[in-house]
Amino acid sequence: MSSARRRRRLPDEVRTTVVRAVLCLAFTLVGIVLAALSSYADSWLMTPALMAMGLGVFGTMWCLLEILISRQVAAQRLRGPDSASPMAGSRAPAGPRPAPRPGPPGTAPPPAGQPRPQARAATYPPAYPPPHPHPPAGHGPRQPEVTTR
Repeated sequence: MSSARRRRRLPDEVRTTVVRAVLCLAFTLVGIVLAALSSYADSWLMTPALMAMGLGVFGTMWCLLEILISRQVAAQRLRGPDSASPMAGSRAPAGPRPAPRPGPPGTAPPPAGQPRPQARAATYPPAYPPPHPHPPAGHGPRQPEVTTR
């Protein structure tokens, strides 16, 4: 089992919503048991137990939805804004830089003392479309027709 990956710890807001959901589920299960026992005994407690069970089912569904939303928020916070990769938008770690990795076979490393060429980040599609100097024909405001006779 040493080769298996360790699971990351859930963020705090996700863990609190999971605890809230478990407590709400426990409340619902107590309501179900109380409703079943009071129905066997023909007790007056059956009506409040059924109401508690209904509220518990509603609360449990609410908590499960809250878990999904808080997990999405935590994942988005980890990824960074407007990105699909987990590390986009994050800063480089402080400290010494790791040794450069060798390039593809057949390429020589850059000479010592010369900086490595920086790769430009590709932005596709562009963040904003380029402005058009004139609107396309036929899409502007309607001009009054001038007729000469």
